[in-house]
Amino acid sequence: MTLFDKIISLRNINTFSKHEQLVNGIIQAIDEAIVKRGDKLPSINQMVSQLGFARQTIVKAYEELKDRGLVESKKLKGYFVVSNETKVVLKVALIMFSFQRFQQDFYDSFRKGLGKKYQIDVFFHHNNLEIFNSIFQNIQGKYGMYVIAPIQDPGLRQVLASIPPSNLLIIDRYIELDNSYSYISQEFEESTYSKLIELLPEITKYKKFILFFKEDADYPIGILNAFNRFCKDYEIESSVVSKYKSQSIKKGNLYFFVSDTYIWDVLKDVRNSEYIVGKEIGILSHNDHVVKEIVFGGITTISTDFKEMGKKAAAHIKNQEETKIIMPSNLIKRNSL
Repeated sequence: MTLFDKIISLRNINTFSKHEQLVNGIIQAIDEAIVKRGDKLPSINQMVSQLGFARQTIVKAYEELKDRGLVESKKLKGYFVVSNETKVVLKVALIMFSFQRFQQDFYDSFRKGLGKKYQIDVFFHHNNLEIFNSIFQNIQGKYGMYVIAPIQDPGLRQVLASIPPSNLLIIDRYIELDNSYSYISQEFEESTYSKLIELLPEITKYKKFILFFKEDADYPIGILNAFNRFCKDYEIESSVVSKYKSQSIKKGNLYFFVSDTYIWDVLKDVRNSEYIVGKEIGILSHNDHVVKEIVFGGITTISTDFKEMGKKAAAHIKNQEETKIIMPSNLIKRNSL
């Protein structure tokens, strides 16, 4: 039996449209090894000639098979079978900053929300535009959906705009694109500022408020803006430092961490110095996760619910609807202030 025979054999299924007949015929041909990985599929002209279907119908079927990761198009060469994983509904590329604990919360929820029929391949750009471009060049056109935590670089917009809006979801950090694109993102400046106001009674217990912020890292500039504005508006003695020098903690300071790069070093020194967290030393952190619920009686955090973000991202893909969500930030008060 040939591929054409298999497709034609499905004509008797009255519930199948021509599009469904093509897609299911090719999938069954892959399952039955009529066509195998590496085989070239008939050209669109050949399909038109043999089946009598409209070119648009054939193109649409081939594009769906591409989205599932079963077929790949090669410029000037045609369409080729690249996978026999026919149970996959959609092949998803997830491009993230790095696999930090809170991002794992996103991934676990995203994976669970999509279920086993969706293939998710994960890539990390580490806030490096060169790495991002290299990743994208290797995967462009090979996935049905791209879920991307973008780098805050204007040069990235052109790359992202090359992906059709229906195939792209921006997550975590917001980047301005055409209004037709979907996003589930955080807002940092106003949300951080408002949460710091809520913490004003706790913050004023301390002599000095110190933010660890590296401007050459992937830290959101909105957090720095909010910190500086808050300290100015409420006359809080403060400073911004890029690095933590071992054993430099001082009694009466409140330390604010955008990432977890130095928080464990500070907490180690706190333990060794026998200071009391929440009284003699204050700790505030962005991005909550389970460890911060436990250590030193709990660390106070300002954080988006990354599990909920992952759940919403999965729903966006399954429902195929336009999504424009700015996730709220939550203040989780614990014993560290």
